[in-house]
Amino acid sequence: MSEDHEPHPFVGMWVTADGYIRQELLPDGRYDEARGNRQSAYQGRYEVTGAHIRYWDDTGFTAHGDFIDGVLHHVGMKFYRELPD
Repeated sequence: MSEDHEPHPFVGMWVTADGYIRQELLPDGRYDEARGNRQSAYQGRYEVTGAHIRYWDDTGFTAHGDFIDGVLHHVGMKFYRELPD
């Protein structure tokens, strides 16, 4: 991605309501997911097409989800956008 392009609107931190799972979608197409006190529990790449997201974890598993009304629905969980302070 060249410097003159804005990052995808879904780039940023997505968090479950209880704060236990924090998934950061990075501008370079990578993600980093923390679970509880375990930082970088899962990492890999992602691709967004429209409102659909597909994940390819570095360990080999795949997953997907959808952005619906500003909420990321992913494997039975809901993630909410965390805005920077």
